[in-house]
Amino acid sequence: MRLGFIGLGHMGSGMASNLVKAGHEVTVYNRTPDKTAPLVALGATAARQLADACRGDAVITMLADDAAVEGVVFGDGGILTRLASGAIHISCSTISVELSRRLAQAHAHASQRYIAAPVFGRPDVAAAAKLFVVAGGAPDAVESARPVLDAIGQRTFVMSAQPEAANLIKLSGNFLIATVIESLGEAMALAGKAGIDLQAYLDLLTSTLFTAPVYRTYGALIAERRFEPPGFAAPLGHKDIRLTLAAAEELRVPMPLASLLRDRFLTLLAHGGENLDWSAIGGLAAQDAGAAPR
Repeated sequence: MRLGFIGLGHMGSGMASNLVKAGHEVTVYNRTPDKTAPLVALGATAARQLADACRGDAVITMLADDAAVEGVVFGDGGILTRLASGAIHISCSTISVELSRRLAQAHAHASQRYIAAPVFGRPDVAAAAKLFVVAGGAPDAVESARPVLDAIGQRTFVMSAQPEAANLIKLSGNFLIATVIESLGEAMALAGKAGIDLQAYLDLLTSTLFTAPVYRTYGALIAERRFEPPGFAAPLGHKDIRLTLAAAEELRVPMPLASLLRDRFLTLLAHGGENLDWSAIGGLAAQDAGAAPR
């Protein structure tokens, strides 16, 4: 397929490289142009302007937040005015339910197709093409996008014909990951202050009660206090919890733990954690207990 890819951050660069390796004709665009060089070396084409990435069968966006997506879609010379009739916008970004709904409506009005395809996985998983993709959109659009989704992930879960449903599921998943991080941090603070070896404690937990990869990945980061460089930055974690709470408010679903997590992220950011991994909220309990350096 002839593809455009917009957003070459920690996740996007790996995803775009896998599309090139899969044989797709990929044009890449990034606000910071030098990030396109490694992709060009693999065989991609660098877009001089955003519009150059919108001339194919589909354009994929992998951007940080609602504002970034709104800018490239609705801005002057953006996707909405440049994408051909019948072409697909595949949004892999973690964005609000409300924005995803607006994107679907705007693309339909422009005779374009839109699917939401947010992903689960950290940058190393993206580079290995092992992401899990959550897709929402019209069946014909999802099927047309299948070669893209297959190239970036190990499995695609098609959840709904409504794109925003995929975004709600992604937000709910990130909420669950954040609850794991917070609960691990509290449990490890308790064990650590009692003098228990945290690596041995983590091995026990992940070999018996909690064998899921999320416990192994984030438990290791917390035990080692390895919060830099960030695989997923703390401000993005804060953003996702805020978007989860916004969706919950719209649906009138109380989420007390999400409110707690919002405050934990605010605490981390208030103490200068902007450049830390979001797993650093798992270190707050030890700090509160006087068992770790601030």
